[in-house]
Amino acid sequence: MVFKRRDKLTPMQWLAQALWPKRGWGRAVQYLKHRLHRLPDTPHKIARGVFAGVFTVFTPFFGLHFIIAALLAKLMRGNVIAALLATFVGNPLTYVPIGVISLKMGHFLLGTRFDPNHERSFIGKFFDAADDFWRNFLALFTDRDTNWDALIRFLHEIFFPYLVGGIIPGLIAGLAAYYITLPMITAYQARRRGKLKAKLEELRRKKQAKKAAHKP
Repeated sequence: MVFKRRDKLTPMQWLAQALWPKRGWGRAVQYLKHRLHRLPDTPHKIARGVFAGVFTVFTPFFGLHFIIAALLAKLMRGNVIAALLATFVGNPLTYVPIGVISLKMGHFLLGTRFDPNHERSFIGKFFDAADDFWRNFLALFTDRDTNWDALIRFLHEIFFPYLVGGIIPGLIAGLAAYYITLPMITAYQARRRGKLKAKLEELRRKKQAKKAAHKP
């Protein structure tokens, strides 16, 4: 299966490789580039898929990026595999600057302000929202009252600004990835066709030479 490992990683090994791949991020980027080159599709469709994947990384739907990228690629008539590969632009090294840029842009566009020193921090609000989900789920089976204050605060201070603020930088990054990928894939496929044509010509020449050698 695609993306399936032969040897299962322990949680600590998975975390270590998420932060720093075994052969480094440079090698990981080269691997993704190689996979994009080898996709059996037109350059425009592959580039549209890359746009979809990169744009998706700037959305706050963590855990759903694969699904969103695939759906967006389908809508754009892009290559779905390219979109899935492009979501790896989002990683532990890039999510922090992406989150900061998107959040600040969102608060700027909405005319609001996020104060990390007020009540709870950025990460704290994530945990508070998750805690609200868990406590209110338990409330379904007990006489405990539900309380969605932390989730509402998270939606207004984090999620909506992130969602709105990620659109502009997401479009910029997606378009940059598109215009970088398109000529790269086009050149690679043209070079590959040229090599294939040269091999076919060589085989045809050898075949003709072989026939000529067997003539009386």
